[in-house]
Amino acid sequence: MGKVTGFMEIDRQVAKYQPASDRIRHFREFTIPMSDAEVTKQAARCMDCGIPYCHGPTGCPVHNQIPDWNDLVYNNKWEEAIRNLHSTNNFPEFTGRVCPAPCEEACTLNLEDTPVAIKTVEQAIADKAYELGFIVPQPATIHTGKKVAVIGSGPSGLAAAQQLGRAGHEVHVYERETKPGGLLRYGIPDFKMEKNFIDRRVEQMKGENVTFHCGVNVGVDVTVEKLRSDYDAVLYCGGSETPREAGIPGVELHGVHDAMPYLVQQNRRVGRENIDSAGWPADPILAGGKHVVVVGGGDTASDCVGTAFRQGAVKVTQLDIRPRPPQTEDKLAVWPFWATKMRTSSSQAEGAVREFQVATLEFVGEDGVLTGVKCCQVDERRKPIPGTEFIIKADLAFIAIGFSGPFTDSVLKELDGKLELNTDRRGSTNVVANDKDYRSSVDKLWVAGDARRGQSLVVWAIREGRQAARAIDEALMGESVLPR
Repeated sequence: MGKVTGFMEIDRQVAKYQPASDRIRHFREFTIPMSDAEVTKQAARCMDCGIPYCHGPTGCPVHNQIPDWNDLVYNNKWEEAIRNLHSTNNFPEFTGRVCPAPCEEACTLNLEDTPVAIKTVEQAIADKAYELGFIVPQPATIHTGKKVAVIGSGPSGLAAAQQLGRAGHEVHVYERETKPGGLLRYGIPDFKMEKNFIDRRVEQMKGENVTFHCGVNVGVDVTVEKLRSDYDAVLYCGGSETPREAGIPGVELHGVHDAMPYLVQQNRRVGRENIDSAGWPADPILAGGKHVVVVGGGDTASDCVGTAFRQGAVKVTQLDIRPRPPQTEDKLAVWPFWATKMRTSSSQAEGAVREFQVATLEFVGEDGVLTGVKCCQVDERRKPIPGTEFIIKADLAFIAIGFSGPFTDSVLKELDGKLELNTDRRGSTNVVANDKDYRSSVDKLWVAGDARRGQSLVVWAIREGRQAARAIDEALMGESVLPR
């Protein structure tokens, strides 16, 4: 604990944003980095708790040793800080940008004050480490002679591949898209995380015995059976991209779209790629000059809001069937768990109209073209309240109500009848594999990330990739020195 009285003397501070009027003019990141001095002051607020809930079961899924690297940052030991952070998290520059930070909710200081700015410090450590040249390939000193195939290059696949490569295995990553990254690259907008951060990690991994095969759709271009024959182990890390069925009349109207094709398209534009590759829709989806309605209240919906504003939407309305949350939570009742309270994303703060406790009844139109969204108020049980119907003008509507399973259904189709599946409480179809050894019901096939647990956070995907890598290493070698 570098500064014993830090939490009493220093107020919480996080990185500021460019004004909304400026940032909606571009698709780049808009966070204004804090100075080293400001970051070290924030690290000094950490109390180095005897029981650090921040990396306990309700905090960080990868169990980042947060008090340790806060102390190192306070003492300007950046190289030791990134070494400590990398011991639990392969990609802190990803999570430092897109994680909702359950660690901060679980921070003990959050009980009586404001939590330590953990996410801000984490991102600063990663960015500083790159600036100072501390992040370089770490090739294995031994080679096991074992070969592992990883299907999917999202956060779970990347984390597993890096861990397995460092364990001395020859790793080959198969990716359906034209570039590695999965949903990190094609689902998350650049204004939240620019894709050069993925590119430089991929280059690092290429120096660590990892080979990438992009533009290869496993189950179509190469079979899973072929991979199981050629490799000692196969790890399936497909991302959850298949949209959940909304069941709303009028979805066939021109102007109604699922959220993911819209986000993928814009990410391709920013990355100067063809918008119609890898099976995604070829017709441009653009919000410029339009009234936009986004159905859904989660992160994907928020990403649609921010993207629409940057494309020049006249008005963006977001519909959430849940009740309006309270402005503040009863911390004594919910801590250290994630609290339900009013949260406004940076995209929503750019001018979105947010409607709560509203159900979407129908997409209405004329001559096959969307003109509005018919809605109504609902009660606490989400039942429509008679007489509350209204129509919102809309030229463009996006459905962002979650995902039902991996888009890479070619893998599931090939293994139909062999691979044990289950449907979780959210309606997602996932591959059955426990979180101890990550083995599926098919020999030599392991599963991790969204394909196993359903749609989830980037940090959970990294955790599962790391743990699956250890399980595979142990299965191949009899033991493993990889951390869990």
